[in-house]
Amino acid sequence: MADHVAVPAGERVDLRHARAAWAPLREPLFRSLWIAAVISYTGTWMQNVGAGWLMTQLSTSPLMVSLVQAAAAIPVLFVVLPAGALADMVDRRRLLLFTQSWMVAAAAGLGALTLLHAVTPWTLLLFTLILGVGAVLNDPAWQAITPEVVSSRNHAAAVALNSVGFNVARAVGPALGGMAVAIAGSGWSFLLNAFSFFGVILFLCRWQRAPHEPLAARRVRDAIMEGFRYVRGAPQVRSVLIRTGAFSFGATSLLALLPVICQPHGAQGYGFLLTCFGLGALSGAALLPRLRLRYSVDGLVAAATLVFAGMTFAAGQVHAFEWLCAVLFMAGGAWIAILACFNVVAQTMCPSWMRARALSMYLLVLQGGMALGSALWGELAARKGVPVALAWSALSMVVGLSSIVRHRLSAAELKLAPVVGQD
Repeated sequence: MADHVAVPAGERVDLRHARAAWAPLREPLFRSLWIAAVISYTGTWMQNVGAGWLMTQLSTSPLMVSLVQAAAAIPVLFVVLPAGALADMVDRRRLLLFTQSWMVAAAAGLGALTLLHAVTPWTLLLFTLILGVGAVLNDPAWQAITPEVVSSRNHAAAVALNSVGFNVARAVGPALGGMAVAIAGSGWSFLLNAFSFFGVILFLCRWQRAPHEPLAARRVRDAIMEGFRYVRGAPQVRSVLIRTGAFSFGATSLLALLPVICQPHGAQGYGFLLTCFGLGALSGAALLPRLRLRYSVDGLVAAATLVFAGMTFAAGQVHAFEWLCAVLFMAGGAWIAILACFNVVAQTMCPSWMRARALSMYLLVLQGGMALGSALWGELAARKGVPVALAWSALSMVVGLSSIVRHRLSAAELKLAPVVGQD
């Protein structure tokens, strides 16, 4: 007979928490979508590597290089609020089929033009902008369908797993993208991205979505205004938006200027540095549930922000490739700790009839801050140099921590555990 070994209570709690964190993958519908999403995210990261590196070959200006990320993010300023309203007004499945097809066409078109050597810096920015419009139209509906493909008890864990999936792709995609660019050129990384969307399209074609009641509002403008009225009366939603904006504006500089930083190391070096960032994010995601049991949400977010700001500053000061790898790894771990907290509360802070519009406002602040930050830090880098731009962006993140005083995030709303009765 085997000996029975007593397990401390704290370890039993950790084991239960770990099992709950992976529980959504035992549900076939969510598992199928999650796998398809990871493949699609991987293609997106390959696209990002190809676009960033191609711009360094077309232009030596740090501003033009940083505008690649800005072009991908800036549509959020104009499109995301109508996208959120549409996602609450129409069939989300059909909307997602449209947006996924849009991105297939844009990525394939850019790939074909690149292989034909017909791409200029402005052509690259235009197609990146078109892809960004598709992604922004897609995002509110994409995030809002999570409760529809997973049981209510596993909803919050599913949100966290979506972040894990994104960072699995962040770890794999840049390395594959760097290899594709080094071996075959950026055009093939764009075509592979176009192909990566078909898994999600196949899932959507097969998904039998339950019928939903349409919104009472029949116009997009009315639905948007209803969303603003809801946010004005929801202090917790406002706090998440303010805290997200305080972080995102400064945080974008590191990834926006990374192609310039690692030019001496080639396309494969660029892809490997992004892989280090993704591996750091994966490690952070693995540690996050345990850290959340021991530390307050605001303490965790504040500490991770300080780490990310420190790594942003360090990226402008170190030149050895090994040290840059370590910097990107640490930055990735801090990044996921911050955004996982923000993402979970953003997806659980509203009832289902308002979810897509609330998420669109969250995405507006997150990606809009990144778009504006990319342009500002790129311009500063062009005028004063990359190290100066990174130093000022790091300082802006530290100053942004002052928003914690009036806009705290309660631990109860950010538990990575099942959410009951959220609708």
